[in-house]
Amino acid sequence: MTMPPFRLRRTATVIASALTALGLALGPASADTVPTEFGTDWHDPVTAAPPVSTPHTKSCTVTVAQAQFKDFTPYSGTYTPPNDCGTPGSWSKVVLRMDGSVAGRQYDRLGYLDIGGVQVLRTSTPEPSPQGIDWHVEKDVTEYSKTLSSPQAVDMLIGNVVNDTYTGVLDVKVTLTFYAPAPASQPGGHHTADTPDQVIPLSDGDSVTSGAKLTTPRNSERILAEVYATGSGGGCEEFWYTAVTSSASYSCKGGDDGPYREVQVSIDRRVAGIASPFPNVWTGGWSPYLWSVIPAPRAFDVRPLTFDLTPFAGELNDGRAHTVDVSVVGVPAGQTGWSAPTNILVWQDAHRAVVTGAVTAYASDAPAVGNTYQDGSLRTLVTDGSHRLKVSGYVDTSHGRVTTTVDRKLTSGITHQWTPDENTDDLSGRWTDDQKVTVDGRTARTDRTYALEGRATVDADNRLRVVMSLGDHARNGDGLRLDDTYNGDATFTLGVAREERHAVATTSERYRLRGDGVCYDHALATEQGVLTKDVRRC
Repeated sequence: MTMPPFRLRRTATVIASALTALGLALGPASADTVPTEFGTDWHDPVTAAPPVSTPHTKSCTVTVAQAQFKDFTPYSGTYTPPNDCGTPGSWSKVVLRMDGSVAGRQYDRLGYLDIGGVQVLRTSTPEPSPQGIDWHVEKDVTEYSKTLSSPQAVDMLIGNVVNDTYTGVLDVKVTLTFYAPAPASQPGGHHTADTPDQVIPLSDGDSVTSGAKLTTPRNSERILAEVYATGSGGGCEEFWYTAVTSSASYSCKGGDDGPYREVQVSIDRRVAGIASPFPNVWTGGWSPYLWSVIPAPRAFDVRPLTFDLTPFAGELNDGRAHTVDVSVVGVPAGQTGWSAPTNILVWQDAHRAVVTGAVTAYASDAPAVGNTYQDGSLRTLVTDGSHRLKVSGYVDTSHGRVTTTVDRKLTSGITHQWTPDENTDDLSGRWTDDQKVTVDGRTARTDRTYALEGRATVDADNRLRVVMSLGDHARNGDGLRLDDTYNGDATFTLGVAREERHAVATTSERYRLRGDGVCYDHALATEQGVLTKDVRRC
């Protein structure tokens, strides 16, 4: 259940290898077909992101889960890999597709899909129209080929509540489509994908990884952790970027760090990886009419944060169990609201049973966080934070000594202003997450920037207006650039039945991917739940 991140909860209560496609537009409406306000039906959810690219090889589709979620009862089943699209595990690509439908009245809900204990999808749902909507999620899950190469248990849950008021039943089907490897002689063909040799789940479902024991294969030469970190549950940590220091007067209290949040992976109590969390906004967040057609970036396909733990491979290869913790810096002690299921991805040396190595350099201080609070008729909290971790290590493999250095730097800048009654609530946030990974002198760089601008006001007629912008941006060292930007403006009357809200909203998204030989540019716009623009420029 999602509520706005301010005291209005008293009356009111979603690059190349892993891109989402949440549905296909049927074409924009003409101006004379756009209603003056929301009715009882609106366009199915769509996104400007491109579909997952697939090879032109034989494909096989397997149903993984099919269920109606009415409560908090998980779906349990068994997955069996196909036999007629190449040797299991040798596929060139594997694509997951989730198809859902819901009608009536329902909150946004969060869910996950685990196969063999490995979390392969974390998702949220749209809020439906009375007449109902269909939505779709696509995800490249080729990296989990090792897990998918043998029969596995399936667990899925989208926790839901259905009663006389909240009537929407979530009807969901999940499939996996496997693409056979192309013959090596085929020009430009898709060959067997380079995937991890092992995928080790450290936690499942909605849990936070704490005190997990990890024993890696003794010939590991590359190790990544991926963490599906989300603040959720309708409480303050769902809107963690609005939390204030204990000395400030606001409905969402944080600790001494205020709204600063950072996801950390530790090995044997030593910080081994850091990342900025993405400021996810689910489809009920701030104002549900902002997201009726176009969801926020990453809302339906929650992408995991990735941590390169390769400098620690030599230490992890000692055959002993090591303690792994995932934590969220800044969360007040004892406060819940975060989920962080974690997978460990391991590449092994095929020609050596034991690979030795060591950490050779390590530099990390505590996060530097500053908060400046000013009270008055307009209260202001300005938060700045930063953290850097640099670690080097080597492994002696069958093809020689390989040295890896991971250098990661995070920054956070948030300005939050609100009136004492919180009927005016403004927030501007910008987060950067820059990483350089150097392997034997060859450097791969990825710079990420997340941005959120939100303004919420309630007027004398109890009309809530929310104006919001969200940005998901990335650039790598090869010049590939991603820019995914959402803008929305929604207004409705609080504290009345849905049919009396007189809701209006204009929303848009533009998704651009540019690089050497790469051009993708797709723009969408809506008014009152009607798709008015669908333009592809590349």
